[in-house]
Amino acid sequence: MKKHRNHSQTLLCALAIGLFSSTAFAAGPVKVDPIKDETTLKAASLAATCANCHNTGGKGVEGAAVLGLSYLKASYIESQMLSFKRGEREATVMHQLSKGYTDEQIKIIADYLGQK
Repeated sequence: MKKHRNHSQTLLCALAIGLFSSTAFAAGPVKVDPIKDETTLKAASLAATCANCHNTGGKGVEGAAVLGLSYLKASYIESQMLSFKRGEREATVMHQLSKGYTDEQIKIIADYLGQK
């Protein structure tokens, strides 16, 4: 009989915890802005290629020959990327990489990496 009571108490306790947990989650759902999050995710995924040379978030690497981008104005990054794309600025690889993006994607990358 005592064994049955312990099992019942354990089951009742588990149900109470489950009920409390589900009402706690229902009372305070995390609010997510799907448009903002999708935009940020898109920008981060486009800028991920830049990290190969310019480091994550465009922070650069101290002592490297390749510039960091995060301290530059977004408008400057955009104009330089477009110059690479049009062949107006010499480069080793940027003229090739920039041609892989639309002008809109270049703006998204510049806004994500550069200072606004």
